[in-house]
Amino acid sequence: MSAHWKFGLAFACLGVTACERAPSFDILGSYFPGWLVCLTVALLITVLVRFALLRLKIEVAAPIVVYPSLLASLTFAQWLLFLQ
Repeated sequence: MSAHWKFGLAFACLGVTACERAPSFDILGSYFPGWLVCLTVALLITVLVRFALLRLKIEVAAPIVVYPSLLASLTFAQWLLFLQ
């Protein structure tokens, strides 16, 4: 087999790896996508972290950047840990 065929076959396999059903959760009879559940949990954790920082009187330099970044990081971490 030539190198072009091997590359083409590998590329085709990568193209279909994501062709599976998205994880969803049944909450009170409605199905919600997994990313939405991860986002909700991450939002609650971010709010708890903010209250903990306020209670400890730790000042955040740029909250408009820090809190959305924390939210995104927690969402992605949950997705990778629990749904992949």
